[in-house]
Amino acid sequence: MINARPTESREETPTDSKQDMPRTLTGQRAAVILYSGYPGDPRPRRAAEAMAAAGMEVDLLCIMRSVELPLKADIAGVHVFRLPLKHRRDSKWNYLWQYSRFIFKAFWFLTWRGLRHKYDVVHVHNMPDVLVFSALLPKLRGARIILDLHDPMPELMMSIYGLGTNHNLVRLLRVFERWSIRFANTVLTPNLAFKKLFVSRGCPPDKMQIVMNSPEPEIFDPEKQAPSVRADGTFRIIHHGSIVHRHGIDLLVEAIALVREKIPGICLDFYGPQTPFVDTIMEVARKLGVTDIVHFRGPAKQNVIAQAIHNADLGIIPNRRSSFTELNFPTRIFEYLAMHRPLIAPATHGIKDYFKPDELLMFEPNNVEDLAAKILWVYENPDAVADYVARGRQVYLKNLWPDEKRRFLGYVAGTASTR
Repeated sequence: MINARPTESREETPTDSKQDMPRTLTGQRAAVILYSGYPGDPRPRRAAEAMAAAGMEVDLLCIMRSVELPLKADIAGVHVFRLPLKHRRDSKWNYLWQYSRFIFKAFWFLTWRGLRHKYDVVHVHNMPDVLVFSALLPKLRGARIILDLHDPMPELMMSIYGLGTNHNLVRLLRVFERWSIRFANTVLTPNLAFKKLFVSRGCPPDKMQIVMNSPEPEIFDPEKQAPSVRADGTFRIIHHGSIVHRHGIDLLVEAIALVREKIPGICLDFYGPQTPFVDTIMEVARKLGVTDIVHFRGPAKQNVIAQAIHNADLGIIPNRRSSFTELNFPTRIFEYLAMHRPLIAPATHGIKDYFKPDELLMFEPNNVEDLAAKILWVYENPDAVADYVARGRQVYLKNLWPDEKRRFLGYVAGTASTR
């Protein structure tokens, strides 16, 4: 089933207008809490800027990703407060310790500022889910709470640490998830598969709303990019995002090695923050003799990624199948389609909820041979690939960020008005 919203069939981007903003938000105060960096995390940034543009006074607490960033800053109308805490992806105990410290500091931030300036809305982004309880005092004073579940935490931890569904930690995380959802007034999540999962675990359907992770058209606009530049005869593949085991970039390297002799000039550029898994990927490339065509480009801002996509021939999302990736809908899909570029994605429930088989080229997750065959097919069938892109873009155009933004602000206004 395609859960795309209706829009005009012609390929144009609706313009934002302040007339579309809920007037009830003007002059209201909002706090945003996220255990991540800002403005680097796109979903919280888009939401916070939308509230500020709608006339709200927005305070945002996050962690400091770089010592070069100031502890306080005003960014696009959002008052940003950064805590000098490190975000490390390693053991479960370190996760617990880091989360606990941030929850404690977020509680005091909201308590202190909430006593001085009463909040109308507190928007909390997971992970962790229980971060929502840092808004206890504002809620007691009348604030309405929005919990934004970017990911289902039990499934993500199962994917990261290889835990079973009945592992004690997983069971505990499900309990925390239920408590957190119950504490919030409104719950947001980015796709249909996630919503179905949360509802199946007890969330009232009318409490859970979808706001998709759609790219900003002013960034992912092929008309705003420099002319595509590439060496003659190259076939450039791109991947960007977190460089971790579940995203399967090592499998992509294996697939490229299988088709190298059949696709002259093939090469891979992958972007993302440095992680230990980068070494694993490059070791796979070394063993297969493809280090000359596999390039790690490091982290990049969204405008740089947009240009890199514009310069590429094909985007690939090589996710391994797991309890998490089976439900996830990668934002990269829409980013490639926004830039009129073909892509190959895994055939998972989270993606097939939105795309029919003739709207997106998909491969069987974990199957390197199938991925290699799809890459070769793209190279050999440019006309058929263009048809895939055209049909896929129709799905993207039904889920544009300006529409998602208006929907999000409607949920914020509706939540605030129920006090």
